[in-house]
Amino acid sequence: MTGDPASPSPVSAPLSVPLSGARRLRLGVNIDHVATVRNARGGTHPDPVAAAHAAVAAGADGITAHLREDRRHIRDADLARLRAEIAAPLNMEMAATDEMVAMALSLRPHACCIVPERREEVTTEGGLDVAGQVAWLGPRVRALGEAGIRVSMFIDPDPAQIAASAAIGAAVVELHTGAYAEAHAGEGRAAELARLRAGAAAAGTAGLEVHAGHGLTYDNVGPIAALPQVVELNIGHFLIGQAIFDGLPAVIAAMRRAMDRA
Repeated sequence: MTGDPASPSPVSAPLSVPLSGARRLRLGVNIDHVATVRNARGGTHPDPVAAAHAAVAAGADGITAHLREDRRHIRDADLARLRAEIAAPLNMEMAATDEMVAMALSLRPHACCIVPERREEVTTEGGLDVAGQVAWLGPRVRALGEAGIRVSMFIDPDPAQIAASAAIGAAVVELHTGAYAEAHAGEGRAAELARLRAGAAAAGTAGLEVHAGHGLTYDNVGPIAALPQVVELNIGHFLIGQAIFDGLPAVIAAMRRAMDRA
C-alpha cells in the first residue's frame, strides 16, 4: 500500500452517518510503520504508542501491531506500553512461533492474528497455509484461546483455508485483500472481489467472524466494506502514509466515512 498525495482530501470528503440500526464496521489501525520511521533513525520519535492514542481519539476501534521475529518495526517495549496504556482492543499480529506464542500468553492482548512471516519479505505477501500446518497451528491456537485471547487466521479467501481455520478452533479469519488491491480495475479486480465475497460467505457459514485487510485505500475500500459478513477492517500502511500529507486524525476520519458510505 502506498499513500497517494492525489487522493481526495479528508477535510473535503462528505460526511456520511450510518442509518439507524445499520451495521457499523470496525476499523483497526495498524501502527507498525510509525515504528518503521522511528527505527530508521533511532531514538524515540515518532512514538507508535502516541500514534495509537491519536488513532483511538480519531475514531479507531482497535490498534494492530505486528511483532516480527527481527523486530524491524514494533518492539517488545512498544507492545507492553500499548497493552498498558491503550484502552481500545489490541490486536497482536504474529507468526505462530513458540517465542511469539509465549509472548502473547504473557501479554494477553485482546486478539492475536496469526500471519505467515519470512525474514526476507518487505511485507506479508499472502495468506497463511492453515490447511498445510494443522498439526503445528492447532495446539498454539488452543493455548491462546484458553488464555482468553481471540485468535484470527490471516488467510486467502480459499475454501480449504477457511475450513481448516474453523477446524483448529480459530474464532476469526482475516481475509487477505492484497490480490484485490493490486489487481487493475476491471475484470481482474472483479474476479478478486468475487473470491473475497465467496470466502466471506463461506467463513460466515462456518461460524467464523470475518475481518479483512491488506492494501486497502480510500479508492478500493468500499466494495470490501460492503461485504455483509465483514465486521472489521485492519488498515495500516495507507493510513500512515497518507497521514504525512493530511495528518493521522483527518485520515482516520476520512477512512471511517468511506467505510460508512459503503
